[in-house]
Amino acid sequence: MRALRGDDADALHPILSDAALMTWWSSAPQASVETTRDYITPRASDGPWRSWAITLDGSDTAIGWVSAGLRRAKVIELGYLLGRAHWGGGIAREAASGLLDYLFEVEGMRRVFADIDPDNRGSVALIEALGFKLEGVLREEWETHIGVRDSAIYGLLAREWAQRQH
Repeated sequence: MRALRGDDADALHPILSDAALMTWWSSAPQASVETTRDYITPRASDGPWRSWAITLDGSDTAIGWVSAGLRRAKVIELGYLLGRAHWGGGIAREAASGLLDYLFEVEGMRRVFADIDPDNRGSVALIEALGFKLEGVLREEWETHIGVRDSAIYGLLAREWAQRQH
């Protein structure tokens, strides 16, 4: 992983324009590289959401990203996106695990949570494999490009993560 950059737009546009992949995202597939650049540029700075590009060993090309958005003191939201060509190989789990290590051990977060569409089976499987627990479902929480959707809120506490690492 490395810091996300505005010039990652060219590599990330095929992912963010993939209609099937973007089904569960909070925004519609993106129509142009310029739209993608506008979308990722704020995430490449030190704003409310900080993002890191996921890259393969020996390559600097972004194949997705992991993000963290501070919600209140010591509580942060986790987000991630990975191109479909790289699903099933453990890359998303490795990237999310690395970010969780950083958030808990370096930044001292007490809680990390994820907001997932309950029908996004792949994301639910990943987050549960990382040790997150379902805390509740917010009914009709999001209005997205596919309609009004529920949000499943999953949480992980620093002490739970530390116990899993030993």
